[in-house]
Amino acid sequence: MELTFEEIRVLGALVEKELATPEYYPMTVNGLVAACNQKTGRDPVTEFDDETVQAALDGLYRKRLVGQVTGSGSRAVKYRHTLAETLQLDRPRRAVLGLLMLRGPQTAGELRSRSGRLFEFESVESVEAVLADLAAREEPLAIQLERRPGQKEARCAHLFAGVPEPGEEPPAPVERAGRLESEIEALRAELAALRSEFEAFKATFE
Repeated sequence: MELTFEEIRVLGALVEKELATPEYYPMTVNGLVAACNQKTGRDPVTEFDDETVQAALDGLYRKRLVGQVTGSGSRAVKYRHTLAETLQLDRPRRAVLGLLMLRGPQTAGELRSRSGRLFEFESVESVEAVLADLAAREEPLAIQLERRPGQKEARCAHLFAGVPEPGEEPPAPVERAGRLESEIEALRAELAALRSEFEAFKATFE
């Protein structure tokens, strides 16, 4: 089973809200648009519209990963995921897969530190046990990626879109930090140059 990026983001958002804020679950299309486009806890950040989310929901519905819910007194159709029934996933396994779907490849330590609102893992080893179970299934749902140079821990990824190619993986945190530092230095240099030009321009009128 291979899902599109949009389907994965919508499915991950459904899992997150089911576990973290059950009072707002199941969800409408409008609610899912906001959940998919959150600025925090998402990598990458997206700008989905209603049509994009609805198309993803339609695809997930055909794959039996999403179901519709109609409540009394409400005309808006709401959606729920069916991972517990379809793939036999309990809460800790849904929590891990939800984080991987929303934030990309992560280490067991990162998953534990970010999972508090979804499921409280007792230790990193308990996360590793869940990842090992997901990877050992007849149809694996997770995989451990090769450790990158300079990394102490290997990261894991979900397999809803197939095995990630090395070039498709998001930058590692260390690389991302280095890139941001370079960009900040470049902006500082540009600002200093602009200040110098402004001071020179101002001096012509004094």
